[in-house]
Amino acid sequence: MNITIQGLTFSYNSTPTLNNISLQLHETEMVCMAGPNGSGKSTLLKCINKILEPKQGNILLGQQSITKMSRIEIAKKIGYVPQSTNNSGEVISVFEMVLIGRRPHITWQSSQADEEKVWKALKKLSIEKLAMRNFYELSGGEQQRVLVARSLAQESKVLLLDEPTSNLDIRHQLEVMDLTRKIVVNEKLTAAIAIHDLNLAARFCDKMVMMKEGKIFAAGQTTTVLTAENIKKVYEVETVITSYNNTPYIMPITPIN
Repeated sequence: MNITIQGLTFSYNSTPTLNNISLQLHETEMVCMAGPNGSGKSTLLKCINKILEPKQGNILLGQQSITKMSRIEIAKKIGYVPQSTNNSGEVISVFEMVLIGRRPHITWQSSQADEEKVWKALKKLSIEKLAMRNFYELSGGEQQRVLVARSLAQESKVLLLDEPTSNLDIRHQLEVMDLTRKIVVNEKLTAAIAIHDLNLAARFCDKMVMMKEGKIFAAGQTTTVLTAENIKKVYEVETVITSYNNTPYIMPITPIN
C-alpha cells in the first residue's frame, strides 16, 4: 500500500516539530528516516499512524485520507513497532502479545482462525518456541521479533518501526533489520523505519529521508542521500565514506566546532 504525505505540519505546544513535509512511500520498499535527535523522525511515524494529529496537511493510505478513517480502520492497515514496550509488572505471554494484533479484526472474542494466524506469524519469525514465555522476560532482540510478529498477525499493509535497533547488540541489530527486509519483500509491505545507525540504513534500506529541524533535508535512493556533504550539514560531523559490495559505509571522524 502506497502512502502519500502532503504538506504535513505538526507542533508540540506551539513548538514546530514537522514543517511542510511531503513524501511518498511505496509498496515493497524500506524507507529509513534519519536525522539528529529532535529532527522529527518519530513524530512523523506517529502522524502516519494517527497517534498524533497534524496541524496542517494530509496523509493518504492508498487513496484514502486518514482523517476520514477510524482507529480500527487504521489498525487494520498499519502495524506500529514502538521504540520500547514499558513493563507494567503484568505477565503477558508472547502468544497473547501477538494475539493483540488481531484486535482490529475481532468483534467479540478471538476465534480458532485468529489463533492460527498468531501461530503462523510466530513461525514466520521462528519464535514459536517462545509462545508461552513472559514477553517482558525476553531479550531486546526477542521482544522486537515478537512485536514484528504482532504486526504480521494484524495483517497490516504498512509497517512502521521506531528505532527498532537502538537497544540491541550488533548481532540482533542485523537480525532485526534483515528479518524486516525479508518480510517487506515477501509480504509486499510498505515500511518506514526511524533509525540512528546510518550504516544499517545504508545496508538494508532502499530509500532514505534525511531530516533536520523538522524538514526534509534530502530524500531519495540511500546511496544518493548518504554523502559526506549531507552528513556534515545535517549531523555536523566530518566523515569518510567507503564502499563494500556497492554499499556505502560511514566512518565518523570528528564533530564540527
